[in-house]
Amino acid sequence: MHGGRDVANDASTVFDLVILGGGSGGYAAALRGAQLGLDVALIEKDKVGGTCLHRGCIPTKALLHAGEIADQARESEQFGVKATLEGIDIAGVHKYKDGVIAGLYKGLQGLVASRKVTYIEGEGRLSSPTSVDVNGQRVQGRHVLLATGSVPKSLPGLEIDGDRIISSDHALVLDRVPKSAIVLGGGVIGVEFASAWKSFGTDVTVIEGLKHLVPVEDENSSKLLERAFRKRGIKFNLGTFFEKAEYTQDGVKVTLADGKEFEAEVLLVAVGRGPVSQGLGYEEQGVAMDRGYVLVDEYMRTNVPTVSAVGDLVPTLQLAHVGFAEGMLVAERLAGLKTVPIDYDGVPRVTYCHPEVASVGITEAKAKEIYGADKVVTLKYNLAGNGRSRILNTTGEIKLVQVKDGAVVGVHMVGDRMGEQVGEAQLIYNWEALPAEVAQLVHAHPTQNEALGEAHLALAGKPLHSHD
Repeated sequence: MHGGRDVANDASTVFDLVILGGGSGGYAAALRGAQLGLDVALIEKDKVGGTCLHRGCIPTKALLHAGEIADQARESEQFGVKATLEGIDIAGVHKYKDGVIAGLYKGLQGLVASRKVTYIEGEGRLSSPTSVDVNGQRVQGRHVLLATGSVPKSLPGLEIDGDRIISSDHALVLDRVPKSAIVLGGGVIGVEFASAWKSFGTDVTVIEGLKHLVPVEDENSSKLLERAFRKRGIKFNLGTFFEKAEYTQDGVKVTLADGKEFEAEVLLVAVGRGPVSQGLGYEEQGVAMDRGYVLVDEYMRTNVPTVSAVGDLVPTLQLAHVGFAEGMLVAERLAGLKTVPIDYDGVPRVTYCHPEVASVGITEAKAKEIYGADKVVTLKYNLAGNGRSRILNTTGEIKLVQVKDGAVVGVHMVGDRMGEQVGEAQLIYNWEALPAEVAQLVHAHPTQNEALGEAHLALAGKPLHSHD
């Protein structure tokens, strides 16, 4: 137990807020709550930081960066630099990745302690609408926040063995670079691992049952990513669902519903993540659930007045920064501050494959559905016209979706480092900016950020480095 008081020796303690789960949503609520003067207990069975820090966002991006370095070494000659790639030292890659995690984890532990949050390590269970049982003791609170997160999902009849058929958790600690891999699922997790493995030299095939990779993105972004993956030699099969997987002599064979077969050394199951809620006492305490998710309103309140829930446990976007925002919203609401519901369309989304896919707002298809096809205007700005992107040798596009004579309601970007441009795109969407207003802003040259400015100049009817 770290920080705060020793509740084991003080059964009369009643916290203002008891949080079950120390991932992104849970620890954000703990830090913000303590900052606002609430007496907070944070219960976590593993390590504070949760999936994002230890088995998700941070380690996968470290692998992707290592892959980017490998690609740069391979392709260095086109920049006039003679470098050679001797190979991938996977132990060295893991050492680098684990070093990044360890530094962030230490910093986070220090933050929790400095804010005087009572941190309890152990597996908790909701025992009443105002208490959590952990390590044989009952931790009482005026309010309980459920933030138990998610785990990798599988499909019926597909058993993840951690050896040949693996989840993202296993892939992050794999002690070798597989010669070949099938990635089942073309969403964010699937394409990020496909991208990293390809950079490491793996022969990769992605299987996606829907008709596009990253299917929740604007269709134009999906098509641009598919074109880039083809160019990189990443194979994919779209529009047919998985039927079965079986072991071969030295790997795995996957059969699709149409009879097509694929073989590889490993099969990565990347079909999404499911909520961790079973056996934790939620239903027994009357918390409304749906398919394992805890149901909440726009202020993250469950149907039980003293219980809230955030993060991957609730059916909102499964993103760490969404967890942060939801956790802080709950803490501020409990501290009596005025809170505003989250506009989930206004949350930036980034897929860190090569090239990156970044977006904020709604797709063209959704905009037409909401406003009518005749009221939607789109513009595509090719990164070929952007000096910095040319220097970096990346291709791609920025696509803007606008309500006719109104605000920009969608920004969709594909290209290396586009995730770093989504900050301004977020402001454009959330502040309901008109193209002419963005066009007035002077963007630095030569930067990739300038491409956003150029796209809005064009949409405002005064294109500079692009054709009319």
